[in-house]
Amino acid sequence: MTEHGRQPRAQLGIAEVRGPSMYPTLKHGDQLLVHYRAPVKAGAVAVLRHPLQQDLLIVKRLVERRDGGWWVLGDNPGAEGDSRVFGAVPEELLLGRVRARYRPPAGQRSVRAVASWLFSALRPVPAVRSVSRRLRAR
Repeated sequence: MTEHGRQPRAQLGIAEVRGPSMYPTLKHGDQLLVHYRAPVKAGAVAVLRHPLQQDLLIVKRLVERRDGGWWVLGDNPGAEGDSRVFGAVPEELLLGRVRARYRPPAGQRSVRAVASWLFSALRPVPAVRSVSRRLRAR
């Protein structure tokens, strides 16, 4: 907090996706617009420090708050590396909320390929309201 009782202004940053854990929502190589210190809720996609290797950043969906922090899962149920392995992630390791993803062009040259890329390159990454019920059943 600042001396006047207000929260410091949240900042925006860029992160890059590595790996398949958030597929199909996010693909390997996607660039993410991250809103650091933004308020979060269940269903949001967030950037966090890995609880067992804190120099590693991870991108996961926030499922629910539990004792000890956030239960997080990847959108790809076949990929490992989420709370099923390391448990709840402490609140202080949550860095920011993902607001949008940008897919860099894949070297397309045709007008149709470029138009298709322009249509799909930048998309918001919304929170999924039913995420707790849907992902808890896995």
